[in-house]
Amino acid sequence: MNTAARMQTRRISPVFLGIVAATAVGGWATWSGFADNPGIAVFVFVTGAWIVSLCLHEYAHARTALHSGDITVGAKGYLSLNPFVYAHPLLSIVLPVLFVIMGGLGLPGGAVFIERGRIQGRWRHSLISAAGPLTNVLFAIVCTAPFWLDALDGVPVVFQYALAFLALLQVTAALLNFLPIPGLDGYGVIEPWLSYRIRRQVEPFAPFGLLAVFGVLWIPEVNVAFFDLIDSLLRLLGIEEFESYCGQNLYRFWADQNPGCRLSG
Repeated sequence: MNTAARMQTRRISPVFLGIVAATAVGGWATWSGFADNPGIAVFVFVTGAWIVSLCLHEYAHARTALHSGDITVGAKGYLSLNPFVYAHPLLSIVLPVLFVIMGGLGLPGGAVFIERGRIQGRWRHSLISAAGPLTNVLFAIVCTAPFWLDALDGVPVVFQYALAFLALLQVTAALLNFLPIPGLDGYGVIEPWLSYRIRRQVEPFAPFGLLAVFGVLWIPEVNVAFFDLIDSLLRLLGIEEFESYCGQNLYRFWADQNPGCRLSG
């Protein structure tokens, strides 16, 4: 592939730039209080930022694979940050956004298809799998930085709530992705170190790993324990439970609003 063609495959997609622009507008409206209903601004901002993080998650997988030996990722469009080239639009974008709307849960989305035969070395294979959820960890650190740096002076309360809810999504996405369950990145990290026999036995279950996680989280006791863990992690990052709760409450602007969430001051 010549230089011009290589640059073309790595050019940032206008779709991604449009999502970033919408996120920026939503962030500005959330910060400034421009919208009559702050929940609409929070919805646009958080949804846009969530989709951006999904794109960066998959980009991290692809970029790491490129530097590890899979030179085909560019031709597949994975370096363009276009969300519609990551596996299937339904799995990549629609379902993760629906999970956020229904339950405030940052479940992982699509996938990039890496030609593993081009990559040598177990550590490289593990790093490719880990690169995605590590992006969510970085995103969570950025979202929570104003909280644990005690730098919230002058930051509107509504914007604080939005950041807190976005941080919750990133923490849940990172935690769930790192589970060593077939089909999730956590299993991809340990898979190169397993015997061939174990990998062959586990392989048929990979397409159902995410569904199994979602099903288990429907069990009330598991759901409570999981979100208690998330709240504990968020507190370590400086975010109180009421802040992420109020962010989710604002995000669901079509539902009844909790009058206990302070929106000014």
